[in-house]
Amino acid sequence: MNAAPPQSALHPAGPIGETLLGVSLTLFVGALVIFAGVMGLLYVALRRRPGAVNVRRWIIGGGVLFPTSVLVVLFAWSEWHRPPWRAVPPADALIIGVTARMWWWEVRMRDPATGAEVVTANEIRVPVGRPLYLGLTSADVIHSFWVPALGGKMDAMPGRVQHLQLQADRAGTWRGQCAEFCGDQHARMGLHVVALAPAEFDAWLAGQARPAQAPATPELERGRQAFLDSRCNACHTVRGVSEESRLGPDLTHVGSRTHLGAATMPNSPAAMGEWVRHTQRHKPGARMPSADNRLDDATVQSIAAWLAQLK
Repeated sequence: MNAAPPQSALHPAGPIGETLLGVSLTLFVGALVIFAGVMGLLYVALRRRPGAVNVRRWIIGGGVLFPTSVLVVLFAWSEWHRPPWRAVPPADALIIGVTARMWWWEVRMRDPATGAEVVTANEIRVPVGRPLYLGLTSADVIHSFWVPALGGKMDAMPGRVQHLQLQADRAGTWRGQCAEFCGDQHARMGLHVVALAPAEFDAWLAGQARPAQAPATPELERGRQAFLDSRCNACHTVRGVSEESRLGPDLTHVGSRTHLGAATMPNSPAAMGEWVRHTQRHKPGARMPSADNRLDDATVQSIAAWLAQLK
């Protein structure tokens, strides 16, 4: 998987991102026109001779009518070009439920072939060229969902479902972020959107709908048992292994994700062990305790090895 490009609205990857960039650049140019006009008035005012300029005319014309006219035109133009808000999703849209939590993202969608619900965290995989219709809510405080390359941002609020439409027009990975201050780890509440070719996405979705694969070796079986004995399943779901819990991210296929800890670090077997062992070192205040305070190294390593192969 390629590394994510910069988190920037100046690198649009879909029609909505491109529209917003065009609106932003036009507003910027309009602001420059107003600034240049005001600076021109300032120059005339500083250079004029007493009585040579009708002050009232310049104040009304240059100070009121000119900027007001420019702002009204820009407002009308931006309203005409803003991305559509839809109370009902487009007929071909992929519907995705996103619940913001302190400080991670729960993502839910359905496999159309089986009707099975797919649950993942901090990563949204989508098909290229298909509209995405996100239902955003929050389980605690106000958060804000924003993937700059794909579209605008939308608040996620407790007790309410907000809608946001996005689309990726090429394969790639784009970083997103919570854009509303929400507590200690607001800055580390990231996510990634991974756009795949439609056939590749369908295969991924079918795989995600299946339960966790059985351990293939005695060492992996020890890791699975250590996960249960350590009561990690009190917060984390692993379908086929433990009952559902929504306190922490679903880990059924955690090994297939690009990052750990809500985009805190790239995913790898070594990073998995580091994250399990020193969670609070990498994300102070997260609700998951560091395992090194309560488990020996061999147990931590076995749990991390088992989790890393859940793909």
